[in-house]
Amino acid sequence: MDDKKKLFDFLHNFSKLSEPDFDKGSQHWYTKTIKKGEFFNMQNFVCSDLGFIRSGLFRIYYFDEEAMEDRNMFFFSEGQFIVSFKSFIYQYPCIYFIEALEDTELYAIKYKDLQNLYSVNTGWSNTGRLLAELFFTYAQSRMETLLFNTVEQRYLKIQNEEPEMLKRIPLYHIASYLGITSQSLSRIRKRLG
Repeated sequence: MDDKKKLFDFLHNFSKLSEPDFDKGSQHWYTKTIKKGEFFNMQNFVCSDLGFIRSGLFRIYYFDEEAMEDRNMFFFSEGQFIVSFKSFIYQYPCIYFIEALEDTELYAIKYKDLQNLYSVNTGWSNTGRLLAELFFTYAQSRMETLLFNTVEQRYLKIQNEEPEMLKRIPLYHIASYLGITSQSLSRIRKRLG
């Protein structure tokens, strides 16, 4: 288990997955490397893997054909799962892209292997339930932030809760995530000092 200790430690803290239960499924997890600018999953492709990020950073975005620009939805980095959850669960094509913003290393597991673990092991099925709840929470938090906070409040939230994000992600991606132009973000940053 030494090479997958980081994954086990996370899963144990996340869902109380026991070491014996982890060992029953650990052979299905494999290491995957994705270079900056490459994709974990692409639009119109079925997401066949669930990933756990060991190192690196991803963005989830869709391409707005009318505006001819990317629209960033989420960013995920070390110690987080990465997946197009709806595509993964239902095994139909994804409607957005998952791109590496840095060189990344992750552990990944195929859909069919994870489903098999869910069906034969309660520790893994509990982990799957908690994972679904986690991604639901991400989606609901994002929606609430967009509905209830001003752009300036959303920026301050990133600044206060995820300052590392501002250091690692180009500002034009942050602007897209906030739903504004780079120029508007520059004005907000200048106003906030």
